[in-house]
Amino acid sequence: MNPTNATALAELGVSDRPFLPVECAERARRAAAFVDTAALDRSGPGSYLLLWRNENSEAWLNTWWESRDTGYHDHQGSCVGVHVIEGTAWQEGLPVAGPRRARRYGPGESFSFPGSGIHRMDHDAGAVTIHVYSPPLQAIGHYEIIDGELHRTPGPADEGSPASPHLLDALNALTRPSAPTAVS
Repeated sequence: MNPTNATALAELGVSDRPFLPVECAERARRAAAFVDTAALDRSGPGSYLLLWRNENSEAWLNTWWESRDTGYHDHQGSCVGVHVIEGTAWQEGLPVAGPRRARRYGPGESFSFPGSGIHRMDHDAGAVTIHVYSPPLQAIGHYEIIDGELHRTPGPADEGSPASPHLLDALNALTRPSAPTAVS
């Protein structure tokens, strides 16, 4: 069963130019109105459903039935807007100077991230999110510490990003995340 209204969603993606990050978040929020969460298959670890893809943007409905840390990654120039429909998602940029700033987002909350950034997301079990990327993803760069140095490994756009346990351990040794903040 398809838990979405494909025609209405495709219309949300129509644009004569790539979206700005804040526009991605707004489209993700609007797309949530066309998702029937009662129709979602809640078995397995979760899934990814393409909602639309065109020359300027793409959107994905992501279900996270098991908790999952995406690891630090980039979107190779594509900005992203995320809207949380159910559950909780955490977003954290890669800090270089200053404290870590993990931010918690709950149902009905949205955020955006620039195409030039490196971040990670941690999804609690049961989270349902919509991600809008603009321009469409071409690749994802994964970050991890290998032999004491930060490395970027390119990966395909249609595969999940692996966790970054060594990078996270190194950051934890330098600084603890600032108190999580609920964003409204």
